[in-house]
Amino acid sequence: MNPDDLTPADASAGVAEEPSETQPSGRGVSRLRWWIHLLLIGGYFTPLLFLRRPLGPVLTHTPGGLVIVCLVDLAFFAIVFGLAWLASRASGEELFLPWRPGWWVVPLGVAYSLAIRIAVVMIVVAITMLLLTTMSDQRQVAEFWRSAAPDVRSIVSVTAARSDPVYAWLLVSLVSFVSAGLREELWRAGTLAGMRALWPTTFGSRSGQVIAIIVIAVAFGLGHSRMGVLGASMAGMLGFFLGLIMVMHRSIWPAVIAHGSFDALTFAMLAWLPVTAQPLR
Repeated sequence: MNPDDLTPADASAGVAEEPSETQPSGRGVSRLRWWIHLLLIGGYFTPLLFLRRPLGPVLTHTPGGLVIVCLVDLAFFAIVFGLAWLASRASGEELFLPWRPGWWVVPLGVAYSLAIRIAVVMIVVAITMLLLTTMSDQRQVAEFWRSAAPDVRSIVSVTAARSDPVYAWLLVSLVSFVSAGLREELWRAGTLAGMRALWPTTFGSRSGQVIAIIVIAVAFGLGHSRMGVLGASMAGMLGFFLGLIMVMHRSIWPAVIAHGSFDALTFAMLAWLPVTAQPLR
């Protein structure tokens, strides 16, 4: 059956099947070459843990600066990813590059982004209810969320997002779908490919890949530590859900669309919702 002809129900049924190739190292590539691959791609975010926190937003205050930062990030990632690929010569299947499931990729990605947002809201509500049972004063709960809210201003200029339409549209397009969606899902797929190749017994099966994406999600969250503990935790949760989508479809593309849509809606709310509706500091 052609994957492009699948309906959503067929796609859901199809993704439950165990992939036929679960041990990428079967092509005879040496472990050393896969170690180089994993250290390059898997360690991509590691320098962020040791860099001093910038005085201003990472994505600067101007559209031109934002474009330059994104292009530099993309160029640096392309070099790292290219060197890792030259070491391992990972196939498209190993990197989950095939476009699956056909034209359903876009609507599924958008639907997944909404489902992830609902899941995050439910988690926040559950935490709030738990806090209400342990704190007698509701003002304490409100103060907790104000103090723990993700520090978005360390990433983007909220003032520029609300006052400069070009800056705002770059956030919901270039940053959301390319710099974040595509770059970070390629990183996730490349890291998973290295883990599967080096430890096929542990991470080669479907359940093993779920364990791997938990580990990768923790690293993803740590890479967002400049946003604070809660921001890093939310990034880790997002990374876990996106990893599940990628493994389920054996393709990065639904996860890329889901990631980009999630970030785009977040930036759109940041730019265009009234200031009083913004819980982020």
